[in-house]
Amino acid sequence: QVQLVESGGGLVQAGGSLRLSCAASGRTFSSYVMGWFRQAPRKEREFVAHITWSGARTYYADSVKGRFTISRDNAKNTVYLQMNRLEPEDTAVYYCAAEVGSASTSPASWDYWGQGTQVSVSS
Repeated sequence: QVQLVESGGGLVQAGGSLRLSCAASGRTFSSYVMGWFRQAPRKEREFVAHITWSGARTYYADSVKGRFTISRDNAKNTVYLQMNRLEPEDTAVYYCAAEVGSASTSPASWDYWGQGTQVSVSS
């Protein structure tokens, strides 16, 4: 069982930056693939990025590639999402997720979810 708590959301102007954090409970954090998803109003939840258990491999949605960076610190049971050059289209609730097994871009494949943190980008 893993419990996930996101933090770091807020309101920022276009072109600005935010760093999201996701603190995980449980002693087996390092065995999980970790990911970030987002959901804008009236839209489906969509994949943003994921990172393998070792941190050696990462994968990004095309819409955030080159602007967002996912990382993890297994000693702190924490995964991060550094978001740079934010755009109004990035406005959404951002969710942290954990998965046992192979990484997937489908929300249905993920096992554990945080409660979400709001990111709002003004133009």
